[in-house]
Amino acid sequence: MDSEGIEVLSCTVRSVVYSNEVTGYAVLSVSDTDGVEQKLTGRLPFPWAGETITAYGRWLTHPNYGRQFAADEAERGVPDDENSVFAYLASGAVKGIGPVLAGQIVQKFGKKALRILEKEPEHLAEIRGISPGKAAKLSEEYRRRNSMKKLVMLLSANGIAPEYAIRFYRFFGDESEEIVQQNPFLLTIDGIGASFADADRLATELGISESSPYRIRAGIRFVLQHNERNGHCFIPYGKLLPAVSEQLGLKADDVDAVMQEMTEQGDLIREQIAGQDACYLPEMYRAETETAQAIANLVQKLPQPSLNLERLIEECEAEQGFSYAKQQKEILRAAVGNRIIAVTGGPGTGKTTSLKGILKLYDRMGLKTLLAAPTGRAAKRMAELTGVEAATIHRLLGAKLADENMSLVFTKNRNDRLSCDALIVDECSMVDIRLMHALLEALPASARLVLVGDAAQLPAVGPGDVFSAILRSEAVPAVRLNEIFRQQDGSRIVRNAHMINAGEQPDFAENAGDFFRLQRMQASTTAETVVELCSRRLPERMKIPVQDIQVLSPTRKGECGTVALNRQLQAALNPPAPTKRERMVGDAVFREGDRLIQTRNDYNVLWESADGGSGLGIFNGDIGTLREIDPEEQRISVDFDGRLARYDFDMLGDLEHAWALTVHKAQGCEYPAVILVLSDASRRLLTRTVLYTAVTRAKDLLILVGNENIARTMIDNVTPTRRYNALRIRIREACGK
Repeated sequence: MDSEGIEVLSCTVRSVVYSNEVTGYAVLSVSDTDGVEQKLTGRLPFPWAGETITAYGRWLTHPNYGRQFAADEAERGVPDDENSVFAYLASGAVKGIGPVLAGQIVQKFGKKALRILEKEPEHLAEIRGISPGKAAKLSEEYRRRNSMKKLVMLLSANGIAPEYAIRFYRFFGDESEEIVQQNPFLLTIDGIGASFADADRLATELGISESSPYRIRAGIRFVLQHNERNGHCFIPYGKLLPAVSEQLGLKADDVDAVMQEMTEQGDLIREQIAGQDACYLPEMYRAETETAQAIANLVQKLPQPSLNLERLIEECEAEQGFSYAKQQKEILRAAVGNRIIAVTGGPGTGKTTSLKGILKLYDRMGLKTLLAAPTGRAAKRMAELTGVEAATIHRLLGAKLADENMSLVFTKNRNDRLSCDALIVDECSMVDIRLMHALLEALPASARLVLVGDAAQLPAVGPGDVFSAILRSEAVPAVRLNEIFRQQDGSRIVRNAHMINAGEQPDFAENAGDFFRLQRMQASTTAETVVELCSRRLPERMKIPVQDIQVLSPTRKGECGTVALNRQLQAALNPPAPTKRERMVGDAVFREGDRLIQTRNDYNVLWESADGGSGLGIFNGDIGTLREIDPEEQRISVDFDGRLARYDFDMLGDLEHAWALTVHKAQGCEYPAVILVLSDASRRLLTRTVLYTAVTRAKDLLILVGNENIARTMIDNVTPTRRYNALRIRIREACGK
């Protein structure tokens, strides 16, 4: 560190004024060596009262907050006297220890209390009210907090945000500091998600050579994994090699040598497919090839059942009180005569009616049928529409994290298959190649599979374009519904959605029925109108409850992006109140009563239901309400449609506000009222598919707010986003097409 102009402040933390657990920035009230109270600011993750700090930086005078010491670097130590130890324990640094118990521990053990807590916890049981079990639990929590704090400090010192340290610790436990020093590139794996640049910078600090094969291997894997998040199953060799070379700053020959070595060892799969020299990670190659073969195995005709199919269809019609359309009868016959079928169609074309008919037929045939969908909301909607219980695919398959390496595994697989004769999966456009692979592995050998979805919607967020590939393969029996039934009820949502999908321009000025447009030319007035609609106009004039309104935007960024809109909507719909606790998470304030969304699959979150059920796992896209913030237990409780999930404070980085969602996050969901924001964004987000997906999220009411010319631009923007995958070709080859 350059010592010129650097000042030093040695102090003890008195209290934490502000702490951002995502960035690590903190404002602390401290006592200097003369006992004078000062203000200390800087990147000081996980601060607690009582700890000692030697900070290096400069004294500044803030225009609003006065004199304070801005730390560039800091050395931190444990409390070293009785008063500091008490302040540390009483501050809530160790879950389960409050001021009263902190006083008892310090009175008994003095300044040795922390050593007892860490290394001789059995002595804590000498204090009345502390059982041996509780003593062990308190010690475990103290050691966990200490290990995590060391990891956070190591990574923060190298510019890596604390949220990645927290995720890393949750993966690797108390040995995290040693593991990350041995292999800093583990920070980039799925579930942790730090950038390669962050891991590479740390590797440099740890003395790992730039040309190390270890580093090059990590770079190759990172580029492939990064592109999986963009929807690609493979990357052509001609694109992968220069991308990795640029990422690492190395010659192409150096990278190519390692790629050849990885290919020989089976760590990289290269194959000529779809006219490309395709480079796959082994797990992705296995998912794509085995999915294609499993689908081919399902493509077979079944013998006609002994029962009278046409008579059964007539009985179903009589029970439901209407006659099936020609295409719907085609679906029912196909569902009986084939092991696998695909059903696609836009809104109002009778997908739900067809699905109900299949269920009734299968029930009369004595088949046990399971229903599933990619998201919790889609599964709930499926259950409401059919009257039959439905589950998310992850829950159906028993998703969990493997104990040995914290990777995602499914308890239902080829060794323990699902118990069913038929499986119906809705919203299949959202299913990526990994999830489809897992689903097909767990499907019983004799079971039927019905795939239902809208191929015109956005593809899955993950790798592949599975549903579209299955339909385009022309190897799987498929029915495309194109007769619109809900249009007969005067639904302009349905009519306009089909016009948009066909590339036609609706009359946006025709404000009537269930489709409205409020023209706003400025981003600021667009945002103001959205807030007014949610807080007053729709609840007061149209009697639509706030919980039935969902704001959608194509983008997270800008004045009309979801981040900015959520701040304004929170202020209007859930303002501060003396009765509501708050917690700062990143740059956002979480407040009791907030609407939140889970942004990553997390298999460690414990939930309980009102009927006494319990389980682990909250999944990407699940939306709930923040019920309670418990500062003593350092956790919050979120209600996800009757499942009360509990998050420790260090797990909150995977939650965001959800009054406003991106269109991508709203996939698979339907809302009574949708407000769609039309404002400038990246061209790749302003597409026909995004607009169509947004419009079809609305069930009863859709309001477009903003510049209608943006909607017209979106309809004309049909530039396809290419995803490198070969599922369609592999299915055709496996089926002998």
